[in-house]
Amino acid sequence: MSGKRDYYEVLGVDRKASDAELKKAFRSMARKYHPDKNPDDPEAEARFKEVQEAYAILSNPDERRKYDMFGHDRPGGSPWGAGGFQGVNISFDDIFGGGFDSIFSSLFGGGSRQRSNRGADLLVRHLVSFEDAFTGVDEELEIDVLNRCSGCEGSGSATADGVRVCPTCDGRGRLTRIERIGPFHQQVTQDCRACGGDGRIIQNPCKTCRGEGRAEQSKKVRFSVPAGVDSGTRLRLSGHGEAPRSENGRPGNLYIEIEVQSHEWFERDGPDLLMALPVSYVDLVLGNTIEIPHIDGSPLKVRIKAGSKPGETITILDRGLPMTRGGRGRGAVMVLLKLAMPGKVSRATKKQLEQMRAELGSGNAEVLDDILDEARDRRRS
Repeated sequence: MSGKRDYYEVLGVDRKASDAELKKAFRSMARKYHPDKNPDDPEAEARFKEVQEAYAILSNPDERRKYDMFGHDRPGGSPWGAGGFQGVNISFDDIFGGGFDSIFSSLFGGGSRQRSNRGADLLVRHLVSFEDAFTGVDEELEIDVLNRCSGCEGSGSATADGVRVCPTCDGRGRLTRIERIGPFHQQVTQDCRACGGDGRIIQNPCKTCRGEGRAEQSKKVRFSVPAGVDSGTRLRLSGHGEAPRSENGRPGNLYIEIEVQSHEWFERDGPDLLMALPVSYVDLVLGNTIEIPHIDGSPLKVRIKAGSKPGETITILDRGLPMTRGGRGRGAVMVLLKLAMPGKVSRATKKQLEQMRAELGSGNAEVLDDILDEARDRRRS
């Protein structure tokens, strides 16, 4: 899990903030933390870089959509690579004059970066019962996804001759120019605005998809939830994401994030199951075997040894959840013994207990001896 702050929190805006609101927030924060205004202040420099990174992602529609869906834990890792965001050189003139837009747009469009012909990935969350997480289960979901339009077969045009090559970019979908950033010159490549980066102009748009080539459709997907799955596990279904914008691209992937429902009495620690078992004083002194129903269908036998103490743990091997990620076997069930106090005690019982007080004690004459004995036992265990 990433330790980064939420990008919207960094800029101090709502998740539904418009482009204008994002730009206004960036100007304000960049002015506040700019190195020229805060010389020799490492904290302000770090905040300035953090504000730049947040705006770089949220000002780019594609990157913002990915961030809204996956947060910092996006498939494929950080868009900045292993080195992380390095910051950009922005002057006060750029902040007040608006020249920073072209600088940030070049981060995802310049150099040797190629336009992706792959559709967007999707993330859905799916709830499974604790019992299904134990056994594994085959599931089916119905989702709404942008698929290739059936009306125009993905071309975006209502007729076969309604598409022409974009004259602005000559069908490449990209335009390259030389831009000056401070004392440096940089080659910047961006999507062609005339055709939206598609390289084609739709003259007679399809009425179903309005020239997009894609339309939202419902479809069913089947997948298998592995035995022993834990909350937060993401299952990848390749090719079940959004259809690509271009006709010859590849669809994205569908990620299904599993959330496991809580059990009535079990907690889990990986493949191990943890539970507390209230028992009587008689069970602790004399011992007992208690059977409780278990999720694997066979009763779980908890054998309490005579002389057990409250707080002791009984480990039952190979009765936990199945091991995942190539592991074999099952985890353990850890049973914590707790002393169950009776709700109401009759007068006769109280009298009997009073008569047995000396016999039921530890045998030590002083309370301090009991304290010392407990401390020695605890430190040896």
